[in-house]
Amino acid sequence: MKTRTSSLRTSPMPLAPDQLQWYLVHCKPLQDERALENLERQGFHCYCPVRSVEKLRHGRRQAFAEPLFPGYLFIRLDRVNDNWHPIRSTRGVNGIVRFNHDPLPVQEEIIEQIRTQLEGAAAQEPYLKPGERVHITDGPFSRLEAIFVANDGNERVVLLLAVLHQEQELTFPIGSVRRLV
Repeated sequence: MKTRTSSLRTSPMPLAPDQLQWYLVHCKPLQDERALENLERQGFHCYCPVRSVEKLRHGRRQAFAEPLFPGYLFIRLDRVNDNWHPIRSTRGVNGIVRFNHDPLPVQEEIIEQIRTQLEGAAAQEPYLKPGERVHITDGPFSRLEAIFVANDGNERVVLLLAVLHQEQELTFPIGSVRRLV
C-alpha cells in the first residue's frame, strides 16, 4: 500500500508559531482573478498587486487595471498552523512557488516596497507622451511618421508633421495614430 507524504518540508530556519509570512502562488494561465477570488473565499489573506495603465481600445483611450506580475499572487500563511492542502486544489491555482521542494517565503519588506511603489505610481501613465514618435495609420497622411505634441480633447491628438519642408501642427483622430515601437 502506497502512503502519501506531504510535499511540505520543514524550513531549515525554525519559525515561531503564529508567524505569518508571504508566499508566492503560481496561477493557471489567465486565471489570476479566479484564483484570488477562490483563495479569499476559503479565508486566505491574498495580495495581487495591480497597476493602472492607459491603452487604446476601439479608438479611445481607456484605463485598465492589469496585474503587476501576471500569473502570480501573494498569499499570507502561517507555516505551522495554516492548512496548506486546499491551496493546491483551488480553482485557478497551479501551486505555491517552491525552491528545492520548500515554499520560499517572500520578505515583508518586499511586499511593502511593492505597495509603496504602486501607490506612488497611482498617476496613470499616458498612452502617448509629448515628443514621442508616432505612425499615422489612416487618411491621406497614412504611413507617415510624426511627433506627438498634445491631446486635443478625448478623441483627437495634435501632431507635428513635416509637410512641404515645413513643420505643421495638425490634429488627427486618436484612433488613426499608433506609437512607434
